[in-house]
Amino acid sequence: MEITWYGHSCFRITERGRASVVTDPFGEQLGYEVPRLKTDIVSISHRAPGHDALDTLRETKYVIDGPGEYEIGGVFVIGVQTYDPETSDPRQNVVYVFDFDSLTVAHLGDLDHVPPQSLIDQLGHVNVALVPVGGGSGLSSGQAAEVVSLLEPAIVIPMHYQTPHLTGVQLDTVDRFLKEMGVNGIEPLPFLRVSAGGLPEQTQVVVLDYEH
Repeated sequence: MEITWYGHSCFRITERGRASVVTDPFGEQLGYEVPRLKTDIVSISHRAPGHDALDTLRETKYVIDGPGEYEIGGVFVIGVQTYDPETSDPRQNVVYVFDFDSLTVAHLGDLDHVPPQSLIDQLGHVNVALVPVGGGSGLSSGQAAEVVSLLEPAIVIPMHYQTPHLTGVQLDTVDRFLKEMGVNGIEPLPFLRVSAGGLPEQTQVVVLDYEH
């Protein structure tokens, strides 16, 4: 499996012989270079600028923008609606788990609170977690670290944080999350290539570079 990050909450996930996935495509308003991607599946965690720019994709076959269970091109997808019951105006967000048979990847979207154990149980076993860490409309660094401890994934890839190119929104940098996780000196990778047989025994944080 190969996972590539393009900035904010947008990833492309591919595995040979199975449908490709793009998550939360964004437009020019974020300041990043807009990737003109081709994909089989695109998932939308919530309808908001920077997360649902479907018109930027060169080609897509299936759009998933709500909770439910889907099976497309050998990929089984579970979408779970999340909301914070302690707020008077809960935000809509869908967490997706993509099951490629040998590996599962969870994209948490703009999750903005530590969810109850019942929701964690709905997601099942997660090998790779794509987690918002910069605050704003998503998890703070401390909340993100707590969610990671609940999910217990083999690999965590932070997203939705401040970078030199991000404009129009002010978030915390990834350094705060890395400090919460007790790691430092991580060199960003251009992409992550991972297999079921190569997963670490202890949770590992992988930082990806959005410039390609």
